Amino acid sequence: MKTMTLPKLVCAVLVLLLSGEVRSGERPNVVLIVADDLGYGDVGCYNEQAKVKTPHMDRLAREGMRFTDAHSPATVCTPSRYSLMTGQMAFRVPNGGRVFDGVGGPSLIAAGRLTLPGMLRAKGYATACVGKWHVGLTFRDGDGREVRGNGVEAVRRVDFGRRVEGGPVDHGFDRFFGTACCPTTDWLYAFIENDRVPVVPVGLLDRGKLPKHAYANDCRSGVIAPDFPMEEVDLVFLRKSREFLEAHVRETPGKPFFLYHAAQAVHLPSFAAREFQGKSGAGPHGDFIHEFDWVVGQLMETLDQLGVTGETVVMVTSDNGPETTSVVHMREDHGHDAARPWRGVKRDSWEGGHRVPLLVRWPGRVKTGAVSGQLTSLTDVMATVAEVIGCELPDGAAEDSFSMLPAWRGEDAGPIRPYLLVQAFGGAKTLSIRQGKWKFLNHAGSGGNRYGKVPELKGLEVPDAMPDAPCQLYNLELDPGETKNLYEEEPEKVKELRGLLEATVATVAAGRSRAGR
Repeated sequence: MKTMTLPKLVCAVLVLLLSGEVRSGERPNVVLIVADDLGYGDVGCYNEQAKVKTPHMDRLAREGMRFTDAHSPATVCTPSRYSLMTGQMAFRVPNGGRVFDGVGGPSLIAAGRLTLPGMLRAKGYATACVGKWHVGLTFRDGDGREVRGNGVEAVRRVDFGRRVEGGPVDHGFDRFFGTACCPTTDWLYAFIENDRVPVVPVGLLDRGKLPKHAYANDCRSGVIAPDFPMEEVDLVFLRKSREFLEAHVRETPGKPFFLYHAAQAVHLPSFAAREFQGKSGAGPHGDFIHEFDWVVGQLMETLDQLGVTGETVVMVTSDNGPETTSVVHMREDHGHDAARPWRGVKRDSWEGGHRVPLLVRWPGRVKTGAVSGQLTSLTDVMATVAEVIGCELPDGAAEDSFSMLPAWRGEDAGPIRPYLLVQAFGGAKTLSIRQGKWKFLNHAGSGGNRYGKVPELKGLEVPDAMPDAPCQLYNLELDPGETKNLYEEEPEKVKELRGLLEATVATVAAGRSRAGR
């Protein structure tokens, strides 16, 4: 029998550590469910005045923890999803404020960057992404050149016989089934499986056959594949997620899994499946919220049926605040306020643009019926999960991520985050910083929507007592609705928070806000 040399022994131990065979922490399964444009006020356990019942999300709140001060890293989808996958704020990378559509790309995630799924896979997890990717992909034409831009013409240039680059399977996921961008909005109406488009889009979408209502207008005349069901995309995603869970538990019951389920709902157009139409009592968008809640319930039921609920962390959240159109019409038509009680909506720096639901259930670890007021961001998911599984994050990873595990355990005696940054639609030019009760917006106006110039937004406007002020400062403890700009009254606080924000942005080279942790 040969004796293993010391270098080989060290390498063998490292391989075991990375593969997860040697445990340094717990290894629960992780199911992360992300809604699209689901507002804080859309969920019953956050808004007692909500007009749509959300029994399954409410059940999660009863069985786990509800965060009341959770935020998306950005006020729109692409940068938020980048930050969720990497634990790094998107403004730190090139094109980090961009929102992709159609066949746009390339991926915002740099090759070699450690991601949430990559970290879990290195610890022995099976990893699957189902649903909307929206962090950028690279499609190529017949000559192998990258296709850039969007619209029908760009989709027509794609050689769908080629591999799709920069997607989930290139960034830590074992498997992927979903779409490049917003499934029923963005020019390319086709599913991607792993790194291929199995059913090629061939004809233009016929919008004349789709529902017509106030929530159906964010649907471009793109190119569609024959198997792409515009009104049942979320049912397809649900089926694929359930297939993954069932096959995994059946075939490799001792191996932990990570499922990232990124729903189409409730992004406009609000195309709820036929069995949900008219069921909410709050119109087409209410039906879509109802359908998303049902999907959450179906995934929870699957975990129950497979007998793995007790060893699975379930998180439900949203990539940003609610869309302008849905808020305006839901208020007018049904008395439902998706942003309640906050000012602002999707794209805005005000709270309604980025304060989101965040529910966490981990039986036996997270206390039932718990409520946490910890200031947190979706960037924190990566560091939290890393601490759960006993993974020490390297310096060049998850630079803006803080572990919320003490909050999950109810052991947090004080603030975990020293402060929080959020980027609005304008990227690095429209950053805000939050520290305790204070919030500083390093810009005038909303940072996103063009209030005063878009007629539909008139009903969402809040009178501005200081329209000429270059920046905004609010005391959220006294003024949660962000109605009184204290920019001139609190110059020292403005100076302090502006300095902290600018110092954090200046660390782009070092790239971290988690220094010393």
